[in-house]
Amino acid sequence: MANGREIKRRIRSVQSTEKITKAMKMVSASKLRRAQGSVISARPYKNKLKEVLSRLVASMGTSAVDPLLEVREVKRVGFVVFASNKGLAGGYNANIMKKALAEVKAAEERGVEIGIVAVGKKPRDFFQKRGYTIDEEFIQTNDIPAAADADAITKMIKTAYITGKYDEVHIVYSEFRSAMSQEPMAVKILPIETPESESGEGLDYIFEPSPAEVLTQILPLYLANQVFSALTEAKAGEHGARMTAMTAATDNASALVGKLELDYNRARQAAITNEITEIVAGVNALS
Repeated sequence: MANGREIKRRIRSVQSTEKITKAMKMVSASKLRRAQGSVISARPYKNKLKEVLSRLVASMGTSAVDPLLEVREVKRVGFVVFASNKGLAGGYNANIMKKALAEVKAAEERGVEIGIVAVGKKPRDFFQKRGYTIDEEFIQTNDIPAAADADAITKMIKTAYITGKYDEVHIVYSEFRSAMSQEPMAVKILPIETPESESGEGLDYIFEPSPAEVLTQILPLYLANQVFSALTEAKAGEHGARMTAMTAATDNASALVGKLELDYNRARQAAITNEITEIVAGVNALS
């Protein structure tokens, strides 16, 4: 058993770690509340935009033509991977990387080239270590995403698709469900696959100035919304995972401090007992 001084030193070290993990938990909880609000408020807009696009495409039929709708032979696929800049988030990054790598390997098996766009330092480092070229990286995104963060990513992938750099673009991110549950998702966003109309069938809609012009405006908006939704979901999932991980770390540190204090008391009691034994033995030797 370690002596009392060593145990005391370890107790102070664990208590210091506990303070850090508790502070990180509180910071992540604060960020999670804000990010979760962004996710919840963005979902109705996303659903309504999808509904409008479905009605628009239904009214245009085969005349719906746009560069973002163009389907061509797939020679190069771009994967936009959303993860974090930092660790200490449990299995959050590992789960996303596992999903992204599986999607990349599946594309390679089809004989297509791969391009990686990393949103965060973790996906950049992960794929660089495995020999993949990072076409673009976005590592300055805010913890509470703004439209400007998504706009920069959207502009890059839109240009890459229209110019033929990518024939398909997929996003890989973690869908936020709760602070303890994030589901890795892989979604193809280019070419845009227009959603089927559910409520517009049999109804006649009038679009002004014209369906073609409205389509030209709404498709980039739809693409930007897809990217922004993925970014907000990913950030909310990151904060939730980090809060959960730091809660567990704080609880473990507290339990370890309790165990160490018990060991310290035992060591001190053993030392006292040993001293009493020595004193009694000395008295007996003199008498």
